[in-house]
Amino acid sequence: MRSMRHLIAVSALLLAFAPVGRAQQAGVPEKAPATTEKPTGVRTKREVAKEEPVQKRVQGRPWEKIPIPRLPAFKPQKPIRVELPNGMVLFLQEDHELPLIDLTIRIRGGSRSEPVEKIGMVDIYGEVWRTGGTKTRTGDQLDDFLEARAAKVETGGDVDSTSIGLSSLKQDFDAVFAVMMELLRDPAFREDKIDLAKRQMYTGISRRNDDIASVAGRESTVVGYGKENPYARYPEYATVAAVTQQNLIEWHRRHVGPNNMILGVVGDFDARQMEAKLRDAFTNFPKAQPVESPKIEFRDPKPGFYFVPKEDVNQSAIRMVALGIRRDNPDYFALVVMNEVFGGGFSSRLFKTIRTQQGLAYSVAGGVGAAFDHPGLIRLSMGTKTATTAEAIKSLYEQVDAMVKMPPTPDELRFAKDSILNAFVFRFDSPEKVLLEQMAYEFYGYPADFLDRYRAGVEKTTAADVHRVAQKYLKRSELAVLVVGQPEVQQQLAKLGSVSTIDITIPPPPGAQPATAGPKPGATSPQAKALAEKVVAAMGGAEKLQSVKATRVKVAMQHKTETGERSTQTEVITVYPDRQLVNLQTQAGPAKLVVKPGEAFMVAPGAGVRDLPPSFRDSVAQDLKRDEVAIAQRLDDPKLGIALTGKEKIGEAEAVVMQVNADGAVVNWWVDPNTGRILRKAYSTMGLNGPVQRVVDFAEWRSFNGLTLPSKGVITENGQQSSSVQILEYAINPPVDAALFQKPAQGGTVQ
Repeated sequence: MRSMRHLIAVSALLLAFAPVGRAQQAGVPEKAPATTEKPTGVRTKREVAKEEPVQKRVQGRPWEKIPIPRLPAFKPQKPIRVELPNGMVLFLQEDHELPLIDLTIRIRGGSRSEPVEKIGMVDIYGEVWRTGGTKTRTGDQLDDFLEARAAKVETGGDVDSTSIGLSSLKQDFDAVFAVMMELLRDPAFREDKIDLAKRQMYTGISRRNDDIASVAGRESTVVGYGKENPYARYPEYATVAAVTQQNLIEWHRRHVGPNNMILGVVGDFDARQMEAKLRDAFTNFPKAQPVESPKIEFRDPKPGFYFVPKEDVNQSAIRMVALGIRRDNPDYFALVVMNEVFGGGFSSRLFKTIRTQQGLAYSVAGGVGAAFDHPGLIRLSMGTKTATTAEAIKSLYEQVDAMVKMPPTPDELRFAKDSILNAFVFRFDSPEKVLLEQMAYEFYGYPADFLDRYRAGVEKTTAADVHRVAQKYLKRSELAVLVVGQPEVQQQLAKLGSVSTIDITIPPPPGAQPATAGPKPGATSPQAKALAEKVVAAMGGAEKLQSVKATRVKVAMQHKTETGERSTQTEVITVYPDRQLVNLQTQAGPAKLVVKPGEAFMVAPGAGVRDLPPSFRDSVAQDLKRDEVAIAQRLDDPKLGIALTGKEKIGEAEAVVMQVNADGAVVNWWVDPNTGRILRKAYSTMGLNGPVQRVVDFAEWRSFNGLTLPSKGVITENGQQSSSVQILEYAINPPVDAALFQKPAQGGTVQ
């Protein structure tokens, strides 16, 4: 649901800024046509104003006379730093405003160090460390314990570290701290929670190509750092599936020790008493193997054009990337100011020129990225219409050249520095924010006063400094350009230079049947055709099947969930060959899901109308091709291929395994050669948590208006039984109102 809500939010933003005309898409109203002619000899107010002295016209701007005082000196309250004999570093920050205490431990070692064949392991570790509970209490029991105290204990995994932390009322700190220590010493990493975390990651993998901005961000990072660089890796089904409970146990044992920890605590406590408590808790905590930062090679990306074709979009996402800097680079502060001038906000050169003046971009921004212990990325990003992709790239190039040639004006420099320093106040407006920043400096080996230097570094930056770093780091010839957009965009890019196409196809899970497997279309042997005709006869005959144009089926389903079983009743309307509507009851009321060529959407109570991801739409379209009635109707279709691949015992029957390729949608049938009945079918499709191998075992054949079909089925996904289904009603060629498949206006209700 979170990914769906994100998709809705992105769609709403794009609609809100959808282009109408070049001026309108830039946020500037187009000039209205004149409705009357100006009488001769009469001057307009605009003409009169042009003749008046500028000094006179600005007298009506009282806000410009308001004195703006200098910002006060930045003097954050510094936490107390304590280093224990075992190497653990503590930061203690008293804050008595509220009776709360927050504690965070950052532990060295993260996903950049995980094995390449187990990418995603640290993410799973960070999730299951908490949800898996301890050896004496499950994660669910910990939930109950903490909720009763309005407290929380959370864990997480990141690229260079893992973490555990707590938040509680002052009076409950000791009890909640004890829970955290139990998780540090005796985590359980229970298998059921590992499976849940994997399923959640599978869902993310299956949806990762739905959003154009996500694709552009991910693939531009790969281009910028290189596919093998740990900062550009991302999990696949196979790498997630490879993670075991023992992997998590070993990671914890190898990394979690006081010598790898930095602890920060802020809140309503006495620093001396808190130090004593923490010393007592961690003095005898066993040390772990010291963690060393991995040696990672960083190379500039190969300049050129990289293209990701995506058919389901009406715009292009453009990213220009190159290697950036580390924050300890002497040029860091000058680059912070340059970034603000160049692409940092509504007043930046990129925004004012490309979006406002030229109307070429929905959004545009960028600058030189800086990370603590490795080079960030120079990343210039822009969204534009499909037709203006090449034009937008040229404009972005021109702005890079202009930034290199023209230093900032006094107004640009002043505005940029004011914007940075005014925002700086809110970045560190609480003791907790200052504490976390100090922990970061400790973690990466930066001087403790780096935060104090930030403001001073920005304030003393000159126009010459900005011009110098722009010339040093913004080099057009070294930028790699990635574009995600319609296939036709590749022709525009080819006129600019050589283009490398990037394939973002998601590799299937281990053991999954490839989508292209199966017999070739039209390659049906006589033996396979004969058995297929027997299947058609068993279903009711070719004439009856050809008469089926639509069906309405009501089914009762029994779902297996983590908390038990759940029963639902659903109505499915199918209009052959390619439309389906599902009506279902939810606790909030009736909802419906519609899939038809080029579109899929849901109408739900409280949520209104929501587009569904293209991956879901395409998966249902494939499932419709695999429908038994749909296949039986088209035995002579040249796009159909059927092969016999062996025999297998199903119950008492020696079933023949028949593989069908229905225009790229592959399904295996286990057919009783004596009766022609399909006893089982299996295929790869998209489940709730990503691709699955789905197996359906059929039983209890009944006649429905002349069609003989199984009335019951047991569904297994990836080797585990997920649900059972029973047909309650089956209507052939019922009246179907075409309006049922039309998307209602936002806020519409289920018909």
